[in-house]
Amino acid sequence: MNRLLTLILAIVLLPACTTSPTGRSQLMLVSPEAAIVQSKKAYIDTVSQLGKKEKLLNDPALSKRVATITGRLVTVAIEEFPSSANWEWSVAIVDDPEVVNAWCMAGGRMAVYTGLFDKLHLTDAEFAQIMGHEISHALANHTAERMSRAMATTLGVVAVGAMADRPTVAMGGAALAAKLALDLPNSRTAESEADTIGMELAVLAGYDPDAAVSLWQKMASLGGSKPPAFLSTHPSPGNREAALAAMTPAMRRLNPAGKLAVAHKVTIVR
Repeated sequence: MNRLLTLILAIVLLPACTTSPTGRSQLMLVSPEAAIVQSKKAYIDTVSQLGKKEKLLNDPALSKRVATITGRLVTVAIEEFPSSANWEWSVAIVDDPEVVNAWCMAGGRMAVYTGLFDKLHLTDAEFAQIMGHEISHALANHTAERMSRAMATTLGVVAVGAMADRPTVAMGGAALAAKLALDLPNSRTAESEADTIGMELAVLAGYDPDAAVSLWQKMASLGGSKPPAFLSTHPSPGNREAALAAMTPAMRRLNPAGKLAVAHKVTIVR
C-alpha cells in the first residue's frame, strides 16, 4: 500500500512542474486558469462583504490616482505578458486607515487599503512599486503555485489517512485544501521574483526605480510591535533594500527618459 501511494503521488507531481518568468521551476498541481476561476469567486465574495460593511471608498481623486497608476502598470503587464490581456483588471479601494496592505489575485483583481496612503504618504512612484510587485505575483502564477503547495500538502494528508485506513482524515485534508491555499504566504523566492518583475513593470510604466528602496524604508519604519499586514505577508530579509538598490541602475536603463505609459482601463470597484 505504501509503495502504491508513493507511486500515485509521484505520477501526479512529476508532470506538474512549469517554469516561472525568471526561469525558476514551479510546482503546478493547479493550473493558472483554475487559479483565476477560484480567485474570481473569492474576490466577488470579498468585495460583496466589504460593500455590505460600507468599506468600499468612493473618493473621486484617489480613485483617479489609483486607476491611472495601476492602469499604466497594466499596459506594460499586457505588453510583457500578452496572456493577461483578457484579465478582468479591477481595484477595490478599501476604506481602512489602519491597514497598510495591497494585493492582486490571479486574473488581475486587486485591492488597496487607505492605510497605505494615510500612514506612508506614498509618492506615485512608491505606489507604482507596490502595485507592480502585487501584479507580478499574478503574472508569475504565484497564486496557482500557492494553491499547488496546499494541494501537495493535502495529498500528503490524504495519503496518510488512506494508509491508516482513516477516510475521515483523508477527506478532511482535501476539504481544507482551498482554505490552506488562501492562508499560505508567498515564499521568499516568489517575493524576490515579484520584486524584480515588479520593479521592471514600474520602470517601464515610467516610474523612478529608486522608489522601491524608499518604499521599503517607509515600510520598515512602521514595524514596531505590530508590523503592517503588508510586511506580515511579504517576508522581508535584511538585505532586501540592498538587493533592490543593486537592481536600480540596470532597471533605469529600461526607460532612461522615464516616459509614462498610457493607462489601460482599470475598473474601480464600488
